[in-house]
Amino acid sequence: MEETITNLLETFFDTEEEFRDCFVVDVNHSNKKLEVFVDSDSAMTFAKCQRISRYLESYLDEAKPLGEEYILDVSSPGVDRPLKFYRQYLKNVGRTLEVTTTEGESYTGVLKAATPTEVVLEAKQRIKDGKRKKTVVEDINIATDAIKKSIVKISF
Repeated sequence: MEETITNLLETFFDTEEEFRDCFVVDVNHSNKKLEVFVDSDSAMTFAKCQRISRYLESYLDEAKPLGEEYILDVSSPGVDRPLKFYRQYLKNVGRTLEVTTTEGESYTGVLKAATPTEVVLEAKQRIKDGKRKKTVVEDINIATDAIKKSIVKISF
C-alpha cells in the first residue's frame, strides 16, 4: 500500500505544476488508517495538503484498497519528525538541529550548510584548557550516511 501511494503521488507531483517541488516523506498504513507526510522545497501550505488529500481520496474511493470506510491524514511532517532527505536539510539551514550519529554521538547546533554527503553544524563544545574547561564554538562536519536521526529543535 505504501509503495502504491508513493507512486501515485510522485506521478501527481510530476504532472501538476503547483506540486513539482513536493516530495513524499513517509507513508504509514495500518488497518483502515493511512497517514501521508508530504514536504515541499517551498512552503507546504494547508491548501496543498488539502488538494493532495482530495487526489488520494478519489483513488481510495474508486479502488477501495482500504474498504468503504477509512481514515486519511495528509500533512507536512512536523518539527518533531526526523529529517530524512537532503531537501529537508536545505530548508532548515539556520535552524538548530539535534543530530544523533550511527555511533551514538549526539550534537546540537545551528545547521550552517548541507550537501548530499554531509551537514555542517555550528556547535558549542566544552574543551579542557589547562585545569579549566572553556566553551568554544566550532564547526562539526557529519557525513549524511553517519546520521541516525536529525530533529529540528524549536526555541521559544
